[in-house]
Amino acid sequence: MRFLHTMLRVGDLQRSIDFYTRVLGMQLLRTSENPEYRYSLAFLGFGGGNPDQAELELTCNWGVDSYDMGSAYGHIALGVPDAYAACERIKAAGGQVTREAGPVKGGSTVIAFVTDPDGYKIELIQRPALAASAATHAAPAGADPLRSV
Repeated sequence: MRFLHTMLRVGDLQRSIDFYTRVLGMQLLRTSENPEYRYSLAFLGFGGGNPDQAELELTCNWGVDSYDMGSAYGHIALGVPDAYAACERIKAAGGQVTREAGPVKGGSTVIAFVTDPDGYKIELIQRPALAASAATHAAPAGADPLRSV
């Protein structure tokens, strides 16, 4: 078994695609529409469609512009080479940082939190080893707000 994707229901598909691509640096991998059942899907990720990378599925049910969060949802977690730099890039791109980068309470792991346009929480977990990995997977300069320079 392997992890395929996480699905979030969103009120405005284009607004959410813009946030996840422009602010978080994900790539839009594919979209589909189902007029019969009145919904649209967008799949995003960091792996460029690599089958070994989990994806984020955004589901937009036509005519529904907001959802209740519920008390069971926690957050999505993303590894970043430098959480401090990622927060600065996210803020510069118009994203909302709701917890600045710093050590987790009672530990030394550096984390931060951002919120997407629908209110979903995204945890950034600093993983310095990702900096070496990012250097070997060349991306256009400035294309990935989460990538450390």
